Amino acid sequence: MADTITFVIGGARSGKTAFAEALVSRSGLSPVYVATGRAFDAEMDARIARHRADRGPTWQTLEAPLDLVGTLEREAKPGRMLLVDCLTLWVTNLMMDGREIDAEADALAACLGSGLAAPVVLVSNEVGLGIVPDNAMARAFRDHAGRLHQRIAAVASTVYFVVAGLPMKLKG
Repeated sequence: MADTITFVIGGARSGKTAFAEALVSRSGLSPVYVATGRAFDAEMDARIARHRADRGPTWQTLEAPLDLVGTLEREAKPGRMLLVDCLTLWVTNLMMDGREIDAEADALAACLGSGLAAPVVLVSNEVGLGIVPDNAMARAFRDHAGRLHQRIAAVASTVYFVVAGLPMKLKG
């Protein structure tokens, strides 16, 4: 049973996903990409297709826009390493679906802390370093993401903050 949970956080286009993918690729385990994004428009559809092509055929891709906990519980198997990209898109999906975000975040932290059978790397955007958003929904998103990040960092064995392609180890 693996107890390795790695959390990689950083700003948009900071290099966090590339760093996380390299961690998984170097592991020697079968790489599984757990995608939380949904294509609501042509630009996002093209972005998803580009990411799949960049990863290549060695990666298995699973889509988990809402049921992240169930996906991790089902797919974390010996010999695999899962990469969840990304938690902020997951929060967006939960908000758009009217879910109870704090309860979902608690369930994810409990799942990760329960000792899954495979290591998991989780990627997320740090959204709390900028200005205070000017509308209630954006402020709620920032607050939900910040609380989720604290929960995930608490259960993670290793945490990295990536800036300009440079990973800084914060924990582990």
